[in-house]
Amino acid sequence: MQLPSSCTQQSMRFTPSFKFLTFSKNFHTFIDPSSSSSSTSTSKFTPFIASTMSTVSNTHNDVTTTQIKQQPLQVAKRLEKFKTTIFTQMSMLAVKYGAINLGQGFPNFDGPEFVKEAAIQAIRDGKNQYARGYGVPDLNNAIAERFKKDTGLVVDPEKEITVTSGCTEAIAATILGLINPGDEVIVFAPFYDSYEATLSMAGAKVKSITLRPPDFAVPIEELKSTISKNTRAIMINTPHNPTGKMFTREELDTIASLCIENDVLVFSDEVYDKLAFDMEHISVASLPGMFERTVTMNSLGKTFSLTGWKIGWAIAPPHLTWGVRQAHSYLTFATSTPMQSATAAALRAPDSYFVELKRDYIAKRAILVEGLEAVGFKVFPSNGTYFVVVDHTPFGQENDVAFCEYLIKEVGVVAIPTSVFYLNPEDGKDLVRFTFCKDEGTLRAAVERMKEKLRK
Repeated sequence: MQLPSSCTQQSMRFTPSFKFLTFSKNFHTFIDPSSSSSSTSTSKFTPFIASTMSTVSNTHNDVTTTQIKQQPLQVAKRLEKFKTTIFTQMSMLAVKYGAINLGQGFPNFDGPEFVKEAAIQAIRDGKNQYARGYGVPDLNNAIAERFKKDTGLVVDPEKEITVTSGCTEAIAATILGLINPGDEVIVFAPFYDSYEATLSMAGAKVKSITLRPPDFAVPIEELKSTISKNTRAIMINTPHNPTGKMFTREELDTIASLCIENDVLVFSDEVYDKLAFDMEHISVASLPGMFERTVTMNSLGKTFSLTGWKIGWAIAPPHLTWGVRQAHSYLTFATSTPMQSATAAALRAPDSYFVELKRDYIAKRAILVEGLEAVGFKVFPSNGTYFVVVDHTPFGQENDVAFCEYLIKEVGVVAIPTSVFYLNPEDGKDLVRFTFCKDEGTLRAAVERMKEKLRK
């Protein structure tokens, strides 16, 4: 029997933001040639963005929802400067122009069969309800086993490991659980964009230290002068996105000494730890005196090419885990149960899996780096991750955003402008990032397009 309903469904609207577009007048007109420099981001939508909006229209009191006057965009002040992520925007443009996407860091190949089969089996076995908030026991144990094998540290899976919905949530839970309004947190630019946004939500004062090419070394004296009595934490990402830099033992030793001397925490994002190519990955928590003041964050996605599963974790001593878990409880509470079971199987993979993974990515890196050099880019060394940063200035574009506009529209390849990864966008205007987490055919096709169409 069909029951009458007094409710009407309102049309769902996708409201775009234009943080990326404001970097460049050229890029704005590239998206919407009819727009003028005087128009505001809330006064009109581009045809491309508008086409993604719902076209469903329902009536209420004889007025269609599409006739309702457009309202100003609304967002809390702490997030006003953070709009649609650059990764979403560039992936949308890749589809629009049929470009090969070497921008966003997700593989175009699938993860290993044994991990997927473990997830299927977990579903069939009925592991489909809420998991324990801080992780299913088998996964917590597997994380502890892997951490011991990688670092030599023995951690308590019940008291020192928290499973999260990807490393991005581990970052959020760590920051929101341990940072107070007004605390200073030091980040190394360029940095993963969620760092600044989450620190803003926590009310932190962000202090940025820029790593500069060609080697993106840590400017130790600047770091020493930046630390103050208000510094609560330093965020580290090694191997480093977007540059591919790996923090050296000397750099980490110095950071550790400064943290101990000044009673500062370290939040260490190590999602690319298995993609360390030319030097040993060192977890800062393994250095003397550092486990007690470090939160180590990692995930499944990068190592096992299963980025859509969003399984991550944070490892920390009990006194820090308490804050992480308090925030985690009110962010997601628990993470996908069958995927956690499968992640446990993944982390117990034989050593041969990790050896083969590294070998495959070294080959992919060679294809892209050699191709970019042949095209005419100045390519900076990538010792880890699956990213490489280049200097685009030989091709005469005004800045990184203008170059990426040209590359998508005229060449058919997507890169990421790095200026979005800096507090001061000028610091990144000469650099763009490519990813090589694609199959070899895709990488070669992108290189051939650039060789054919990219002009100095």
